[in-house]
Parts: sequence; structure tokens; C-alpha cells
Amino acid sequence: MPEVLAPASPLSNRLLAMTESATIAMAKKARELAAQGVDVISLSFGEPDFQTPQYIKDAAKKAVDDGFTFYTPVPGTLELRQAICAKLKKENDLDYLPANIVVSTGAKQALANAILSLVNPGDEVIIYSPYWVSYEEMVKLAEGVPVPLVGTLENDYKATAAQLEAAITPRTKLIMYSSPCNPTGSVFSQEELGEMAAVLARHPQVFALADEIYEYINFVGEHYSLARFPEVKDQVITVNGFSKGYAMTGWRLGYLAARADVASACDKLQGQITSGTCSIAQKAGTAALLGGHASADEMVTAYHRRRDLVLDIAKDIPGMVTPTPSGAFYVFPDVSAFFGRTTAEGQVIKDSADLALYLLSDAHVAAVSGEAFGAPQCMRFSTAAADDKLVEAFQRIKKSLAKL
Repeated sequence: MPEVLAPASPLSNRLLAMTESATIAMAKKARELAAQGVDVISLSFGEPDFQTPQYIKDAAKKAVDDGFTFYTPVPGTLELRQAICAKLKKENDLDYLPANIVVSTGAKQALANAILSLVNPGDEVIIYSPYWVSYEEMVKLAEGVPVPLVGTLENDYKATAAQLEAAITPRTKLIMYSSPCNPTGSVFSQEELGEMAAVLARHPQVFALADEIYEYINFVGEHYSLARFPEVKDQVITVNGFSKGYAMTGWRLGYLAARADVASACDKLQGQITSGTCSIAQKAGTAALLGGHASADEMVTAYHRRRDLVLDIAKDIPGMVTPTPSGAFYVFPDVSAFFGRTTAEGQVIKDSADLALYLLSDAHVAAVSGEAFGAPQCMRFSTAAADDKLVEAFQRIKKSLAKL
């Protein structure tokens, strides 16, 4: 009989090339364990544990009562885009018009819009590493070539301008970074961004995608935007949103600011995929910006305290090397000292993925392997949890790691 071949996957090659979000996958495992009655402390998700401020919720309720329930323009309501322009001018010293702004269903969509609008198959995208898990996968989706630019622990995981210069080739189309950084909490200073800008100015064909979603969660002073350097402003696409600074994760509201032709391309792309984001969320976002960020400042005080609580315990865990984050709400220790050790059941911890599963099963604490962030020697722990939960979690971690 003729050989019967197994049918090939019906899924597209672009999908098969992607991997599942590691943060979402670990959160799913934690929920499954919790559903079995296990007391799991989840430090895997990057989500504020604070409620959206009441004045923002009130604006959304009013929008519903006023019947503001119809389609909006694809790039967002004029009212919201004007508020974003005013925010960028007042807080970031950036001059933009509403035509330069595209409001999206979360900052994640704004990132995807920019990448898909700029990157052709085979284009290289330099990604500052460690990086947020979705950067590399978005580049793959656009059929680009991710090029990690790895920062060292000694430099707070930040790659240097000299490294950037050396990495740029004739095929480089885009660079990507976040500041404050997810997962490391590192913050690029004005001086470091100036050095980055000097490199970009020598390569005007290269764009920069600056992810500033953690802008307000900064423990070291003024946030500085790459687009403030006039010589590269037209090369920079600045992405921001409301999820972290305003505790609006479920509202799914983000935006980008870019030169007019890039913004127009993102508008065109979004118009064929989702169109305008939720009208109610946009009213809430407008209220958020007009109300300032006093609520964010209160959250930052809590995040700063929580960071210090965690570091106080982590520094006493032999083998765990934990730099001090300058922003965001994560710690990102090097845990490679535990690789090769054996659990009580005889399992060898080969890498950070094994270690994450071990901590979930033994300490009942969910964290994310650093491999997904481009740093396989590390693990990411979110500090966006109540103080007592964080203390309990790291005491459990300390106890479990001591068994190895």
C-alpha cells in the first residue's frame, strides 16, 4: 500500500513561528493550580493591583449614560488625541498634532501597528535585551529578523550606544527598547539616550520604537524621551498608554506618537483590523489625562516600598543576584547559580524554566523564566502585589531554593 503521509499543519507559517506569551502561560498554570485549592501567590503578571481611580470610572459611566456608544474615528477621538498632545507637550516637551497620534486597543497594539507598518520581510530589528516577551514575536509576525542587543548585569542590563553602532547593518530598519524597562526595571538616563540619539542621527534610515508604558513608575527622577532630541525626533515612534500609570489594564487603551506618514500608516493598518478602540475607554482615558497623575504618584510610592521589601529578602538568598530596579514593578535576578542543582525528587534544574516550575510546585509562587525575555540566566518577579503577599512569597522562595 502507498505510504499515508500525515497532513501538514493547516496553520500559517507565521503563526507556527511564534511562541505563546510566557507571562500569559505561567499565569494560566498558576490559575489552574489555584483552582485545585492551592494557595498560589502569582508574581508572573505585569498588572497593577490597584483599582482604576474613581474619577476615571465616573467619566466612563457618564459616557454610557450620555449614549457615547458609537464608532469613533480609527485613530481615536479628537478630544483624546488633543489631550495626548497636551500631555506630551507638558510632561515630555514634545510637540505633536492630533494627526501624529494613533489611539489603539492597548499599547501592545500600538507596538504591533508600528512594526507591521515599517518592517518588510528580511529587515533587521535591533531589540535591546532583556526585552518584553512580545517584542521578538511581533517582529517575527512581520517576517523581520530580531537582533538582540544584550546589556550586561554590571550596566543594569542596559546595552550601550557603542553596541548599537556596531549592531547596525544596511538591513537594519528599526530599534526597540523600553524605559523604564520590562523586565529589568532599568531606566535610560538623558545622557544615555543622547548617546543613542547620536548613533541614530548617523543612520537616518533607522527608526526607533520607544516603549514608555512605565513612564510614571520611575524611582530615580525625571523621565526622558528619546524623541526630545530634535535631530532624531522624526525617526522615533513613542508608545505609551494607560494600563500601568492609571491602573487601567482591562480598559485596553494605548497610543503612539510619530511623524505624520508613519502615524497615517498605522491608522490605515488599524482601520483594516480593529478600527477605533472602545468609545467608553477613550472617554475614560481623556479624563485620566485631564486629571493629572496624582493617583500614579501614590502608586509609585507603594511600588518603591514594595521593591525595597523584596530586595531586603532577596539579598539574603544565597545564589540569587538581584540588581536594584530604577523603575517599573519587577525584580529580575540572575538565578544561574541554581542551574545543575537537584530537587528532593531527583529532578535536575537545567534552566530558569525548570526553576520557575519548581518554585510553582514547591513554593507555590508563580514567576516567569528569563528565557522569554532574552535572558535565560534570569527570572522575572512582579512586585505589583500587596506587601504581605510579597514578603510571604519571597520567604517561600528563600526556603525552597535552600532545598536545592
